[in-house]
Amino acid sequence: MQLGDVIARFEDEAFVSETLLSLDDLALTARVASTAGENSVSAGEFAAQAVGQFVNGASDEDWLTLIGLMSRAENPGQVFLRRVLLNALPRPKECGCG
Repeated sequence: MQLGDVIARFEDEAFVSETLLSLDDLALTARVASTAGENSVSAGEFAAQAVGQFVNGASDEDWLTLIGLMSRAENPGQVFLRRVLLNALPRPKECGCG
């Protein structure tokens, strides 16, 4: 599947939700669900918005890195979504322990 086709399918919230579940990353899924809830949107809507933000605002370096990762992946759509979500989520707070 071409990158343009992958991006176009991410406009479909059901596809995004299905792909999110297929990532088999409970921590990422929980962070997406939590952040989506904080923003009063579904996880699929959050992911679709994250895709739009990445497509419209990613640097050339971000794209080059992503395309390199996708070129070696069995499922480039999952690689794309994981990278885009990680980019869109707030950074985890560091422990002030010690």
